[in-house]
Amino acid sequence: MKILLAEDDKFISRAYKDGFTRAGFDVVLAFDGNEALEKAVTEKPDLILLDLVMPSKNGFEALGELKMDKNLKKIPVIVLSNLGQESDVERAQELGAADYMIKADFSMQEVVGKIKEYIVKASIKK
Repeated sequence: MKILLAEDDKFISRAYKDGFTRAGFDVVLAFDGNEALEKAVTEKPDLILLDLVMPSKNGFEALGELKMDKNLKKIPVIVLSNLGQESDVERAQELGAADYMIKADFSMQEVVGKIKEYIVKASIKK
């Protein structure tokens, strides 16, 4: 299973990539919104983890574009952000996010569990 992790903080990206790789996932990294969109097209991930605060194109913009693309819109997107305002959560859900996780509130194991949950849901729908 391939995961696209869009996260501009290189330290956080490496930590998540290490944890996800140990959990058995193939991980592709993107460090800004534009790169996330490009890699979604070229890598065709099973799931996207998307930070909201990123350079060049923020996560909200990237999410909106992902969900408007007929070839990408079925890929589950989990927002993984430090933004925790109710308005941010609502906006992400309105744009099509499958779930919203605040980084500080979830351990690596909990994030891995959530990924597995969505990959199982996606495989059932195929």
